[in-house]
Amino acid sequence: MLVLTAAFVGLYWLGANQAFDTVDEAQPPREAILAGIDTRTLTGATLFGLSMFGTLFLGAVLAAFLTLGVVRGDAERGLLQPLVVRPVGRGVLLLGRFAAAAAVCAVYVLAVFGANLWITWSAGGWRPDRIAEPALQLAGAVCVIAALSLLGSVFLSSTANGIAVFMVFGAGLVAGLLGQIGEVLDSDTLTRVAEISSWVLPFEALYQDGLVAITADTTGFTEFALQLGPFGGAQAAGPFLWPWTLAYLALVGGGAYAAFARKDL
Repeated sequence: MLVLTAAFVGLYWLGANQAFDTVDEAQPPREAILAGIDTRTLTGATLFGLSMFGTLFLGAVLAAFLTLGVVRGDAERGLLQPLVVRPVGRGVLLLGRFAAAAAVCAVYVLAVFGANLWITWSAGGWRPDRIAEPALQLAGAVCVIAALSLLGSVFLSSTANGIAVFMVFGAGLVAGLLGQIGEVLDSDTLTRVAEISSWVLPFEALYQDGLVAITADTTGFTEFALQLGPFGGAQAAGPFLWPWTLAYLALVGGGAYAAFARKDL
């Protein structure tokens, strides 16, 4: 994981420096000048939005590997049975493993987010309009993924659970892509499906809302260009996102405990 992270941050540093150097050296297109598009803001926001996706993906990998074998995997290896009798019960075990995994993943995501923020600022002198909000939303997103992986570990073997977690992660990203396609095609059906999916899988809603936050104060044609480019996928979720996320974690945790309590070890 350390090697993956170092490679990702190193490649982002190289890409950000090359992109901003190109912006500094090249004359902005005439169309961009006439439209009033700030090419530096466009470059910085696009790069940083893509870095947020990479950060979320790496955080999801870490969350899955920390939790994919918590119940069934440890039970098959004979490690779980002595713990759930005494002194630790099943509920405490689940809560402790989730808290540990969520804390590690949140710290990891915040560290990578901070590194990419520093790279973007040093390379091009651009920083997001909001910093704390998208960072916390990425941290919340990986906590949701950890909770889903913990739930899956009650029913599935480690390998099967890992595959299932990444299928769910991919489903969330596809839902976000459907929303973009729906907006371009002006399809209410696709947009509605994407909206419902992002709330069923709130890590996607947190990610999309975080993308909105990094250009919250950007206006005019620059904002419009960002919505059309690879940075697309930003969707404001509203004030109920965090309460729903906390309720979602409680529901997933309750489901995991109820299934674990009935499971014969």
